[in-house]
Amino acid sequence: MNAIDLPDEAATRHLGECLGRLAQPGDVLLLEGDLGAGKTTLVQGLAAGLDCPGEVTSPTFALVYELPGRVPLRHMDLYRLDPGHLEHLGVEEWFEPDAVVAVEWAERLGPFQPRQYLRLTLEHAGEARLARLEAVGPRHLQLLRDLQPCGYLP
Repeated sequence: MNAIDLPDEAATRHLGECLGRLAQPGDVLLLEGDLGAGKTTLVQGLAAGLDCPGEVTSPTFALVYELPGRVPLRHMDLYRLDPGHLEHLGVEEWFEPDAVVAVEWAERLGPFQPRQYLRLTLEHAGEARLARLEAVGPRHLQLLRDLQPCGYLP
């Protein structure tokens, strides 16, 4: 697992923006971390990198929303969702390969987790944050490698 130091909110947003510039339809980012760890900030950067207009906020009450862009962004927040209700929501359709998908509180997906993804676990490190990245599947391994020229990862 790769780790990235994020000294401030701007660095978290920049990581998201780099991912957005590299992202392709079908990419899935699973975001995990405590409240205030920077998940929504990272998605704001992701949206900027995908050229999505408008402001990105947490879709806590809407559960999922889509933003148009160079590649559409499907943004989900599972914080208020009881994991037992996922089976009735057509979760499989959320991961159709027509958009980049970012899931906040992804640990609540349980058995509905996709087979391939980039997991970003954001942790508080004092005033800074730490992002741990784990890629599963060839496309997401490539996405992780492609972050190197952006100044991330050795």
